[in-house]
Amino acid sequence: MKTRSIVVVLCFCSLLVPLALFAQDKPKEQGPPGMSNAEMEAMMKAMSPGEQHKHLARLAGDWTFTSKMWMAPGAPPSDSNGTMHADTVLDGRYVQSVWKGNMMGMAFEGHGTDGYDNLSKKYVSTWVDNMGTGILYSTGTCDNDGHKCESKGSMIDPMTGKDSYMRSVISWTNSDSFTMEMFGPDPSGKEFKWMEMSVKRK
Repeated sequence: MKTRSIVVVLCFCSLLVPLALFAQDKPKEQGPPGMSNAEMEAMMKAMSPGEQHKHLARLAGDWTFTSKMWMAPGAPPSDSNGTMHADTVLDGRYVQSVWKGNMMGMAFEGHGTDGYDNLSKKYVSTWVDNMGTGILYSTGTCDNDGHKCESKGSMIDPMTGKDSYMRSVISWTNSDSFTMEMFGPDPSGKEFKWMEMSVKRK
């Protein structure tokens, strides 16, 4: 009986050794052909919405706004008002907004796309409207809770035909209201506030 038991144990061990060697030789799981696990992980991290995208999602919904615009430092402001509607798109990666109202006695419509670039670690935005034919691209940062955001971009000034910068500051009062201030250079090159908007959720 002892001899038979020893034989059984030896046979069992002989089966385990090849299995162990096979397990060691088995290649690790990988992503799509030509892409390593590390590359796949980096891609997933770059494409996944995070906390910054949740901050942007507060813009979704229907809003009303009032605005003041100054054509030059010290000049009296012109007042206007309008509406804004925004939706999150592409599974919360971006927010697209449509602003409608009146500006300088003319019907105004502008479209914005806002996001957060996980790779550059910056908020990004594009803007087009019926007051021009260009596309404004701006980048910026927000504080940790997303209550105050500042961005900067450039555009061609229609008055001078030269490239000019634009700086915007968004300050959230609460989840249902925020203000937006727009700054740019005056004729002397000194920065001044040329627009202020008060935005409230409907």
